[in-house]
Amino acid sequence: MADPTPIVPKTMLGPFGAYGAGLADFTFAAGTVTDGDNWVCSGRDILIVYNSSAGVLTVTVVSTDDETNRAGTITAYSLAAGDYAAFGVGLTNSKGWQGAGKKIRITVSHADVKVAVLTLPAGYP
Repeated sequence: MADPTPIVPKTMLGPFGAYGAGLADFTFAAGTVTDGDNWVCSGRDILIVYNSSAGVLTVTVVSTDDETNRAGTITAYSLAAGDYAAFGVGLTNSKGWQGAGKKIRITVSHADVKVAVLTLPAGYP
């Protein structure tokens, strides 16, 4: 198995940011089926997934054991055609999600699941 494909998070502008044309835009990337995707977690991240196909697809957010050896993988979260889902800050700043190198790993059932990670600006939870 190869390494997961890295996701590059997009840091959101703060409430008084310089909002020029395109500066608040972000893009989705096709999820990687075979080896998954991951990103270095800041603790202020929001994972957004989108099913761009006509059928039902899934995403899995892989957990790691926390300090009491509990794992809480979000297994095969179902997305109907056209659905969006967001997994938020409570997930990314809690023990049990970050693996080696502070990375969070996801897997998708099909490349039609598009993924993006938005990071809240510094100073936010």
